[in-house]
Amino acid sequence: MIYTALTKKAMKVAYEAHHGQTDRSGVPYIFHPVHVAEQMDDEISTCVALLHDVVEDTEITFEDLSGEFPEEVIEALRFLTRDKSVNYFEYIRILRKNPIARKVKEADIRHNSDISRLENCDDVSGEQITRLRGRYARALEVLHEPV
Repeated sequence: MIYTALTKKAMKVAYEAHHGQTDRSGVPYIFHPVHVAEQMDDEISTCVALLHDVVEDTEITFEDLSGEFPEEVIEALRFLTRDKSVNYFEYIRILRKNPIARKVKEADIRHNSDISRLENCDDVSGEQITRLRGRYARALEVLHEPV
């Protein structure tokens, strides 16, 4: 991960925004965006990775972030924040247009594809895991299609 004043600010925002949230296995949710950020190699994509679920999953808005982060970060986050009325694979096709969003989404999908994160989850069946594997494999294919 890249440590700069800006990425540290993004860490703090993500930490506070996701405070108290857990993933399906009960692990503090913040570890997911941190893992995705650790795959990044520059300041902007690191910030985007840390913040990639903040607007979608918390009370924080783009307006809240706009004064704190460069427009390049906000633009990538707009691509990454899915409108639930849009088909998932269409959402993937759209976000490919932004290179930063594409890079972060690939790391996000790869982390979400790690099915070991769902081991010992009582509410996740083998059938659901199979569906998730297929969905994420297809998402990576769509992500790598030419724009």
